[in-house]
Amino acid sequence: MNKEIDREFERAVFAGGCFWCMVKPFKQWDGIQDVVSGYMGGHTDNPTYEDVKNGDSGHLEVVEITYDPAVFPYEKLLDIFWQQIDPTDAEGQFQDRGHSYSTAIFHFTDEQRVIAEQSKENLSASGMFSKPIVTPIRPAETFYPAEEYHQDYYSKEKEHYEKDRAQSGRDDFIEKNWSN
Repeated sequence: MNKEIDREFERAVFAGGCFWCMVKPFKQWDGIQDVVSGYMGGHTDNPTYEDVKNGDSGHLEVVEITYDPAVFPYEKLLDIFWQQIDPTDAEGQFQDRGHSYSTAIFHFTDEQRVIAEQSKENLSASGMFSKPIVTPIRPAETFYPAEEYHQDYYSKEKEHYEKDRAQSGRDDFIEKNWSN
């Protein structure tokens, strides 16, 4: 007899600049149920991409990750997050400038907040960066999924995605700072 296992999934939300570049690094792992591009942290209900990009909504581009913590713990999500961004840049990420492209960790629980704060302290104490770590840790708010054409952009528009990512400076930064 096949009995389906009940799993308790949790959610994590990270802002790491352009959300196109933040999906693939998370989606490839066992224990990750889904990664959805979207918006969080602003003052406009149901924002559009144009509202967010123009800075009219106050939202950041984010990814919402649904994961099985028994298979893929929150600490590992944070490790991946830090390795995708420049945590010392408060004005955006790489070629994408402005508030909507800034970084943040949004927590849903006190446990996530504590783990995120410890992770940030550990990164700061590591001496990897000569400038302060400025990525804020904020309470999660309403998540608004982005328009369908933004979902899984890395696989739908592979050539454009790879060209944009290469030109952004993100990959060079990751290689320089995180390749051991």
